[in-house]
Amino acid sequence: MTGLKRALTEFDLTNIIVGSIVGADIYIASALTAGLVGPFAIVVWIVAGICATTIAVVFAYCSYYVPRAGGPFAYVSAAFDDFYGFLTGWSMWIAEMLALPVFAIAFALYLGSVVPLSPAAEMAVRGLFIGALTTVNVVGVRVAGRLNDLLTVIKLLPLVVFILAGLVFALLHPAFFLGNYRPFMPFGLENAAYAVVLIFWAYVGFEMGTLPADEVKDPARSIPRAIFRGMAIVGVFYIVTNFVLYGLIPRAALEATTTPLVLAGTILFGSAGAIFMTVGALFSVSGSDESGMLGSSRLAYAMAIDGLFPSVFARLHPRYGTPYVVLIVEGVVAFVLSSYADLSGLISFSVFNLAFSFLLTSFALIVLKKDESPLLGQVFLPLAGIGICLFLLASTPPLDMVVGAVVIAAGVPIYLYFSPKTDIHHLKEEFLSEEALFLRRVAAKELYLANFIRLLREAWDAGRQVVRRRL
Repeated sequence: MTGLKRALTEFDLTNIIVGSIVGADIYIASALTAGLVGPFAIVVWIVAGICATTIAVVFAYCSYYVPRAGGPFAYVSAAFDDFYGFLTGWSMWIAEMLALPVFAIAFALYLGSVVPLSPAAEMAVRGLFIGALTTVNVVGVRVAGRLNDLLTVIKLLPLVVFILAGLVFALLHPAFFLGNYRPFMPFGLENAAYAVVLIFWAYVGFEMGTLPADEVKDPARSIPRAIFRGMAIVGVFYIVTNFVLYGLIPRAALEATTTPLVLAGTILFGSAGAIFMTVGALFSVSGSDESGMLGSSRLAYAMAIDGLFPSVFARLHPRYGTPYVVLIVEGVVAFVLSSYADLSGLISFSVFNLAFSFLLTSFALIVLKKDESPLLGQVFLPLAGIGICLFLLASTPPLDMVVGAVVIAAGVPIYLYFSPKTDIHHLKEEFLSEEALFLRRVAAKELYLANFIRLLREAWDAGRQVVRRRL
């Protein structure tokens, strides 16, 4: 594949951004904020989206200046040194590793909404969920072609039907629908900052969607436009879903449920609606990171081949070529966390670690930027990113701050122990090869909502060709 042409268009990059963000988050985050801010959550989703878009552009600009694999680990290392790069990668690895127990808990909650589960059964479901996903990632199974298209429809169809039916319900019953929005701010702004933290998590994923700029046509123009367009698509999708949700369910009922979309489906379609939305939730939760829910293992693998993590983390399965050791370790940790932690706590702790990683990345852009660059806003954006990250860090609960700071600090002795080790050069060359990186990133175009957008684009193009032939 030597000489593979890099020709990702703005549309391709938009799909990668959308596919990297949208997953099962909408089924989870919406349930966590009703009791914090009430219908005012609609505004919080907008604010969190703006914050995430700002950080996403910072990442995109960093990828323009450091067009190689490694994400924030590479950006911060290039701007400062490997120590700060390690802390960035370490904090991001911790944050992303928490996704698996979050989804395991959510899977059990949604399954339990239609099939009553005892505490022991719920724990067994979480264990089976994590075990199955770990196995899939070790084996490296990828859903391709028509099967992937089918799964996309299964995941999205319940939400699309829910949105359309909910908007029709709003038109037919405006008094009931709008009545659920009063009072709009039942709790004032007391919990708004914490709600931003929880909802910000739903927008996370853009850091996995940024590409080295040399793979994109006209990167100075295409990357920012694709970021804004992709984040706008995600934001509209999230906001409309929540607009319908808060209009359908009275506030007291919404605060009491852990599966609000199932309750909303029941209001619209009865028991069949509950089952319909549950199926969508289970497919979304189990397949939201279809190209690797344990993508954090790749980050640990990259740091291991850089000599900064135990070399055993760089060990690949002899048959499947996947970093199976780190996958198994993460699976065990995820099961333990899913047994003793709650959704809000896991998400808040994850955002604290992400915000620290994003903070160092924002500082890196200040060092990396060049005055002669055609990129717009590169002076203001990192400063805005720093402010947003400090806000997120300060808005997490005190316990998460303390534990998060301790965990990040624990990375220092790990770095001091492993940093003298030499790189595992042959693995590093394979992992960072431009062709492998290119193909991994292009695969993100096939994820979830991004795949749905691609199918709509193909249908539109086919329709235009038919019309032209007839004319």
